[in-house]
This record gives sequence, structure tokens and C-alpha cells, in this order.
Amino acid sequence: MSEFVSTIFDFLSSLGYLGIALGLMIEVIPSEIVLSYGGYLIHLGEVSFIGALLAGVIGGTIAQLFIYWIGYYGGRPFIDRYGKYLLIKKSHVDAAESWFLKHGTGMIFLARFIPVVRHAISIPAGIARMPISQFILYTTAAIIPWTVLFLLLGMKLGSSWENIETYAKPYLTPIILIAVFAILIYFLFQFRKKKINIK
Repeated sequence: MSEFVSTIFDFLSSLGYLGIALGLMIEVIPSEIVLSYGGYLIHLGEVSFIGALLAGVIGGTIAQLFIYWIGYYGGRPFIDRYGKYLLIKKSHVDAAESWFLKHGTGMIFLARFIPVVRHAISIPAGIARMPISQFILYTTAAIIPWTVLFLLLGMKLGSSWENIETYAKPYLTPIILIAVFAILIYFLFQFRKKKINIK
């Protein structure tokens, strides 16, 4: 791990629960790494599981709200111009926007488990003026199991929490496959619904 990242984690750990939430809100370090570090802090007895879970869910949801508001108030022109400074890749936004327009608001939950679009999906939701209460509900519902998974993995890894990206792969693959399958089912349901309405 780089010295810069180590310094950030040392600072976040000194803040306890607030540090976990802030680590997720600033989006500088991937959520998987922040949460696995939170699991490590649980392993050390410095924070409780419930406290870390609440901090993770709140921090993760607020982080997505920031991205939602960027889409809501700035729109696509703002993203195209300044997205790179916010670590938001244009290709990710393109993919997320395509998913959102094609499959609707249900993607806010399901896309959270798919690489590439999981963070960027908040942007088209904001651009489309998706009701914020609905956005928060779907986002929180997806963030809870994601947070639980990586806290548990961090606890299991202990001092080896830095290896989370390698260790998590066997767990993430079935989750991604289930999410993709659910998306296909959702798409078929929506298609059938439209076909019935046309009749």
C-alpha cells in the first residue's frame, strides 16, 4: 500500500466510526478497501460491528447522494467537462446512462453489484430527476449487504485486510452473476408488461 493511502487510513482510524463514513464519502479509495479496513478495526476491538455497519451505510449513501446531485443540478454537460476531476469516467457514465434509460429505476438497486456502473448509475438517476426518496431507498437497500460483506471479510482477514481485492473475488463472482440474472428477469418482466399494455 502506498504511503499516501496508509496516511489516510491512519487518520481515518483515529476518527473511529466517523472515519469509516468519511472514507466512503470522499470516494478517493474504493469502498471495498475502506470497509475491509473497517472490518479490521472491528477485529481489533476498536469499533463495534453495528457501529461500523451504520457508519458504512450512511457514508456510502451520502457518497451516492453527492453523485446524484451532480447529475441533478449539473446534468450531462457538467459530467462531460468536469467528471475526470471527480474520478468519474465518461465510459462508465455512458454505460450507466444506457442501463438506466433502458431498464428504469430498478437499476439503482441491481446495478450497485455490477462493476463499472455501480457508482456511475447515480448520475443518470439525478439527470432523470428520479424522486430522491426512491433513490435513497434503493441505494440504501443495496449498500447494506455490500457493507456487511466487506466488513465480515475484513474481520476474517485481520491484519491481512489489504489483500481484500484478491480475497473477495470468489465472493463477488456469484454476487455479480446473481445481479445479472436478476437484471435479465427484471428486463423480461418490464418487456412483458409493456407488451400487455400495448394489447
